[in-house]
Amino acid sequence: MIPFDFEYYKPESIKEAIDLFDKLKSIEKKPIYYGGGTEFISMARVQNVYADAVIDIKSIPECNIHGFNNNELIIGSAVTLTDIAELNYFPLLSLTVQRIADHTVQDKITLGGNLAGTIIYREAVLPLMVANSHIVIAGINGKKQIPLEKIFNKRIQISEDEIIIQVIIDKKFLSLPHIHVKRTKNEKIDYPLITTVALKDMEKTNFAFSGLCDYPFRSIKMEEILNDSSISKDKKIKKAINNIPEKILNDISGSSEYRKFMLHTILYEILTKFEEVN
Repeated sequence: MIPFDFEYYKPESIKEAIDLFDKLKSIEKKPIYYGGGTEFISMARVQNVYADAVIDIKSIPECNIHGFNNNELIIGSAVTLTDIAELNYFPLLSLTVQRIADHTVQDKITLGGNLAGTIIYREAVLPLMVANSHIVIAGINGKKQIPLEKIFNKRIQISEDEIIIQVIIDKKFLSLPHIHVKRTKNEKIDYPLITTVALKDMEKTNFAFSGLCDYPFRSIKMEEILNDSSISKDKKIKKAINNIPEKILNDISGSSEYRKFMLHTILYEILTKFEEVN
């Protein structure tokens, strides 16, 4: 049970949602935007989050789009992980979201909720990173489309009054050779020790990682090393691991040394499989 009362709103347009947020703030209330609600409910129950008002975005048409426009795949922020997996327009994204939670929870988690959540793994962002995706956000100053790499720095960098509306992926990335590898401590469905996705774009392979550091990331430096054909597979993997951008997680799920060992194995597997594609 949530230990506080809050007002509930379900606007039917972007403008209505933003105007409502602004109005609530002006009378010194604390509103939040709400998608699937799984994180808000669980955190509110243990009093790790508070809101005077919840603005549910699931009735906003633009947030529910899931299809193609010209040469782009558009996925609204209110689309659930189950819908993404079942329609399977972007197979790498489908593989990734199928391992985020069990099927019952996937029915509730939205793409926008996973991207903007406070849980450090946020695995749905990984395929979007390697596919050079764009994010559409809206706020009091209007709507804008931004490359994901420009707006994601450890997490989605938007202000509290802004909404993630959609993710846009160029159609050319959807059918490229790809690999998803997730290692967990115990169960198939669990937080990752490491999740790695790789997408082969012509002669270059793009990589993104979750569970390695305390945020998901794509490292251009690591990619340059892993795509360097002048050095052996084993040497480039060791060099890439030495260029992980921040401290490797060391927790009850696995030590930093174990994660490094596991990453070496995963990268060797990926590079070997992609050699077979050539």
